[in-house]
Amino acid sequence: MPNHLSILGIIHTAISVFALFAAVVALFRYGKIAPLTSAGRAYILLTIITCLTSLPIMKTGHFTVAHAVAIIILILIPIGVYVKSLKFLGKSADYIQIVALSTTIFLSCIPAIVETLTRLPIAQPIATGPNDPIIQTGLKILMGFYLVGVIYQLIKLRSAKKSGQTPDVKLG
Repeated sequence: MPNHLSILGIIHTAISVFALFAAVVALFRYGKIAPLTSAGRAYILLTIITCLTSLPIMKTGHFTVAHAVAIIILILIPIGVYVKSLKFLGKSADYIQIVALSTTIFLSCIPAIVETLTRLPIAQPIATGPNDPIIQTGLKILMGFYLVGVIYQLIKLRSAKKSGQTPDVKLG
């Protein structure tokens, strides 16, 4: 049965859903993933666990693009969390943090779209594989949301900095 999930797959999927939920809460509450907030910390922790649990899952029996995405996310998270401690980056650290952590959300949604559309509904999945037109359309829409969201966050950050606000927690 092609839609069968292992116990690890079920745990991984559940954690990833909670991670994305925490990201949505953080974005609506603070306008960004703010590592110093409870929603930001929850997103970061759950995303790390999601990535780590994805590595041993090998539906095809070997390393895939999804594994590479998990590794990229695991690289971007510490960049997003610790970039502000790199004094030589100065004012650009806030911008780098937004791009790095927003990119982790974007990258997390790629396998979410592919896996959801190729597995559901169980009897007859919507898509046959990653190259299916509906998945490609979904990924294009995701890219649009990502670009608009990052640009919006960067503009809000710039206006907050111009008005003298400290952008450490809330952009809004």
